[in-house]
Amino acid sequence: MILLAGNWWTFVLRGIVAILFGLLCFILPGMALLTLVFMFGFYAIVDGVFAMIAAFHWANAPTHRHWWVLLLSGFCSIIAGGIALFMPGLTAIALLYLISAWAIVSGVFALIAAIRLRQQIRGEWVYVVSGLLSVIFGALVALFPGAGALALIIWIGAYAVVLGVLLITLGVKLRQWVRHASDATGHDIGTVAPGH
Repeated sequence: MILLAGNWWTFVLRGIVAILFGLLCFILPGMALLTLVFMFGFYAIVDGVFAMIAAFHWANAPTHRHWWVLLLSGFCSIIAGGIALFMPGLTAIALLYLISAWAIVSGVFALIAAIRLRQQIRGEWVYVVSGLLSVIFGALVALFPGAGALALIIWIGAYAVVLGVLLITLGVKLRQWVRHASDATGHDIGTVAPGH
């Protein structure tokens, strides 16, 4: 828990990036497909990098055996973002299926992480909800790829904003735990060496 809480800021940053991406979808709903491809690519890569940073921090603690879940989630995000950026000629349908697959895989990894870490974190329900939201969103996009470009951009924007709020909520809950634990022990918990 100490190591996870010490990395609360990675959840907050991932949430901020998600909200910014979602707001851009709302502000520019008529954007060209190429713009959406690049926006999604950058978002997925940034999200993946922050997830991998948190995973590498967890890997240093012998009590956190499930760090690989977050590592795989980050790796999948970076792969999805890389495909979007380096294959910008994707058709609209291919892009939607890429976003759908990314959301489902990310959601499954979030659910696995929440279940495996339920004894170590408080507020794991936020992680469960974000995982379920991702899986449901991915399934909807896959089931209704012909819903229309504007409708799909609004879906993507709403999903990103809600996911961002949930990630920030989880980060804030972890930060509160750090402050509470630091006040109780008289030590800065956020700087405790891994495994302590």
